[in-house]
Amino acid sequence: MQVLHDAPLAPLTTFRLGGPATRLVTAETDAEVIAAVREADDSGTPLLVIGGGSNLVIGDKGFDGTALRIATRGVELRGSTLELAAGEVWTDAVARTVEAGLAGIECLAGIPGSAGATPIQNVGAYGQEVSSTITEVIAYDRQAGDTVTLTNEECGFSYRHSRFKADPGRYVVLRVRFELEDADGMSAPVRYAEAARALGVEPGDRVPLADARETVLKLRAGKGMVLDPEDHDTWSAGSFFTNPILTEEQFAAFHARVRERLDEGVEPPAYPAGEGRTKTSAAWLIDKAGFTKGYGTGPARISTKHTLALTNRGGATTEDLLALAREVVSGVREVFGVTLVNEPVTVGVSL
Repeated sequence: MQVLHDAPLAPLTTFRLGGPATRLVTAETDAEVIAAVREADDSGTPLLVIGGGSNLVIGDKGFDGTALRIATRGVELRGSTLELAAGEVWTDAVARTVEAGLAGIECLAGIPGSAGATPIQNVGAYGQEVSSTITEVIAYDRQAGDTVTLTNEECGFSYRHSRFKADPGRYVVLRVRFELEDADGMSAPVRYAEAARALGVEPGDRVPLADARETVLKLRAGKGMVLDPEDHDTWSAGSFFTNPILTEEQFAAFHARVRERLDEGVEPPAYPAGEGRTKTSAAWLIDKAGFTKGYGTGPARISTKHTLALTNRGGATTEDLLALAREVVSGVREVFGVTLVNEPVTVGVSL
């Protein structure tokens, strides 16, 4: 294990923000991960687990404790079964499954971060979520002091949520297993309307796997959602807010606000989200509340490509970012009566 003291954490996050950690441990094997976690737990030291840093907002004061960077590697394909070490780069793993002719995660191409983070957030985009292909998650259970294997059902997946996110201090993901589909080189049915339009097919159709992956990468790049060190629109955590899911009563009140505030006949995005619930678009809410692309005058601004991404234009602090986030949350609530919830995990700070 590599151990550093007073180590900067900003370079380990896609925001490039945050202060140092008292101690930074980099673990390259599962055994090293477990040893570092046990050492922290036995000594009562606060622990921060870092994968790809793509969903993390660290306070300017940093982290007073041990930051554990998981750098494990390992990809194993057995037929249509895929097993990934937690530290594997997610985008590389997706590319390998496409090359192998296996469908199920091709529309999750370009999402930054590590494989171990995907079940925590139940990562999803363009009509796919990892919960539909994950069969098991191998994790270190800090409460039991042992390695456990959780089935898909035991992971408690829901929209951008899981058992791991609900109990963030308990599990450290070590490996993730997926069951993919061999569809003779074709993708899973295309579910997302924007992707279907870009591919020139109808929702539900299949397309060659490589076409699906390349199309998603182009769509994401057009929104600043593919990492590029030269493009400050990608100095972000991708989508900063989750899409609100509203009860019938909440949606009715929201719809009334829309009719009151916007032109007659304007209809907000609305998607079924389970019995009695409707999901609407956070990006639409932000834009219609007056926070358009490029909004802001300081070093933290809304992306020039997508209103759902808050970005570091260079030289920003975490407080700059949070001030912008709070302004957006307050503005959307005032206009539409809907409270946005941040998607990235915050460390030492909150909205």
